[in-house]
Amino acid sequence: MASRITCEVRDGSPVSVVRVAGTLDLTTTREVYAVLDRCLAGQPDALVVDLTDLSSPDQLAVAVFAAAARRAADWPVVPMVLCAPDPVLAARLARSTVCRVVPVRRSCAEATRVAGAWAVPRLRASLEPVAAACRRARELVTDACARWDLPEAVGPASIVLSELVGNVVRHAGTPMQVTVTLRRPWLHLAVVDGSREAVEPGRPGLRDEGGRGLLLVRELAERWGCAPAGDGKAVWATLAAN
Repeated sequence: MASRITCEVRDGSPVSVVRVAGTLDLTTTREVYAVLDRCLAGQPDALVVDLTDLSSPDQLAVAVFAAAARRAADWPVVPMVLCAPDPVLAARLARSTVCRVVPVRRSCAEATRVAGAWAVPRLRASLEPVAAACRRARELVTDACARWDLPEAVGPASIVLSELVGNVVRHAGTPMQVTVTLRRPWLHLAVVDGSREAVEPGRPGLRDEGGRGLLLVRELAERWGCAPAGDGKAVWATLAAN
């Protein structure tokens, strides 16, 4: 049976666009969420969701957009903008929690301008699972904080990112992508590796091969977590951008 919904992805720079068409209900929300999740995991600078040809008979179904936006808040830190809902869908969005989380614009052109203005600055590096990766991660943080005038964040952010990278070197052993993102008032750090094995902080009093491990990440970061990313996972941490 053919799906009652389609999702067309147009990758652009700096804004990617997903056009969702068909009927959004409690059956098709999972498909829509999966597409949005894949797009967000690619870390575009911003994402526009085109609702021009979408209808939704179910008030609860529109919450999928709020769920996707909340998922992107800590990682991969991608601003989302919805656009061009018809009057009925616009009313459903207004009655839901969506508009508190995701801005809605009347036209796709306006949404693209807004998303482009909200695009977040990032620095990225692809690293191999070798000891020198930790030093390269610290250099990336130092460069980012210098560009964005965040001198007080250099120390704690360097420690946190070095620990996240060291965890991949010691345990996952796969190539990784390291990203530093500024979305004030937060500095976001993320490491995506090729292992699906989740990470957990060690018990107090224990020390892993790296000495301080993820317990130190938990102490220095405002928030941190682990999420699936492609065939692997992303481990992220958020610090104050002082």
